[in-house]
Amino acid sequence: MPAPKKKAQLSVYLDPDVMRSLSVYAARREQPMSLIAEAAIASFLSPDADERREAAIAKRLDQQDRRLARLERDVAIAVETLALFIRFWLTTTPALPEPAAKAARAQAGTRYDNFVAALGRRLSQGPKLRQEIPEDMAGKSEGPEGSL
Repeated sequence: MPAPKKKAQLSVYLDPDVMRSLSVYAARREQPMSLIAEAAIASFLSPDADERREAAIAKRLDQQDRRLARLERDVAIAVETLALFIRFWLTTTPALPEPAAKAARAQAGTRYDNFVAALGRRLSQGPKLRQEIPEDMAGKSEGPEGSL
C-alpha cells in the first residue's frame, strides 16, 4: 500500500462572513474546516466546475429561447388578429353617406375611449386571447374560417 501524500500547508485570509459560513458548515458536517476548504478549492479548480457552469448557462439560454419563442408567437397572434379584423371590417362595412359620416366622426372620440376602457378591462381581468389559442396552432392547416 503506497504511503499517503504529504499535504502542503496554505495560509489564507477569509472574509469574516465566509469564515463563519465555513465554520458552521464544517460543524454541521462534523468535518475539519481544512477538509471542507480543500474540497471547495478542488471543486472550483476542477474541469467539472467549468462544465457545470456551462450547463447552467445553457439552461438559462434555453429558458430565454423559450420565452422569446412565446413572445414571437404572441406577437404573431396579435398581428394576425388585427389583420383579420381589418379585412373583415373592410369587407363587411359599407361606406357611410356624408351626413352619417360627419355624425360618426363626431362620436369617434367617445367610441375610442370606450374601446380603450374595454381593452384595459380585458387585459387586467383576462382571459387573454393568446391563452385561448392552442400552443400547437402552427402545425394546423387553415380551415374555412381562415379564408377571409
